[in-house]
Amino acid sequence: MPDFSNQVVCITGAGSGIGQQSALRFAEAGASIVAADLNTEGLQETVRLVAEAGAAIETVTADTSDPEQVKALVDKCLSAFGGLDVFFANAGVAGPIAPLNQNADKDIARVIEVNILGPLYAVKYAGPVMATRGKGAIVLTASVAGIAANAGPVTYSASKAAVISLAKTAAQELAGSGVRVNAICPGLTETGMTKPIFDHAEKNNSTHKLGQLNPSRRAGNTDDIANNVLFLA
Repeated sequence: MPDFSNQVVCITGAGSGIGQQSALRFAEAGASIVAADLNTEGLQETVRLVAEAGAAIETVTADTSDPEQVKALVDKCLSAFGGLDVFFANAGVAGPIAPLNQNADKDIARVIEVNILGPLYAVKYAGPVMATRGKGAIVLTASVAGIAANAGPVTYSASKAAVISLAKTAAQELAGSGVRVNAICPGLTETGMTKPIFDHAEKNNSTHKLGQLNPSRRAGNTDDIANNVLFLA
């Protein structure tokens, strides 16, 4: 496992799933954690897990589609722990699993706001802080849905394609600063967001088919993804 002793890691969407498991893995590697989510109950479980791993943690209830709240999150890292080494912009929403013409406009807007603006603001506010120190890593959660057709609903897929583009262009913009930007593109992974898919498969006795499009021929789990996040960080 990589050593993150004396490093400060900020994670959004840390109240469940990939974000929560990543917080635990970073904690086990010695990092101090700033965990953000709108799910306050989930954040308390993250606090318990991180504390049991012996790491320090601060929590922030934040909507990452709001620039002021993302800026405040970065400021929290600096005030609570004196720095920011890793920002894992993981918060996201799936939106309705339905044809685009059946989506309410407000639902489409929410997917775009959270899935695109959240990572954009993470780069905008975390990037310069890291650059002044000459080092840092930003990891964004995209999806295979941003690469391949028929891997997710239209709006969700479009938003994740935007995250992939953001990672490429932000990495170029920050080249030479010591700040790296990467995106992870999970396939079907069992989390709270994908629970309806897994519940539907269980109801129809088709769980054996889940994840068959993944190269591993199985659905992913949060530890699979968290380990990749630590590697990129």
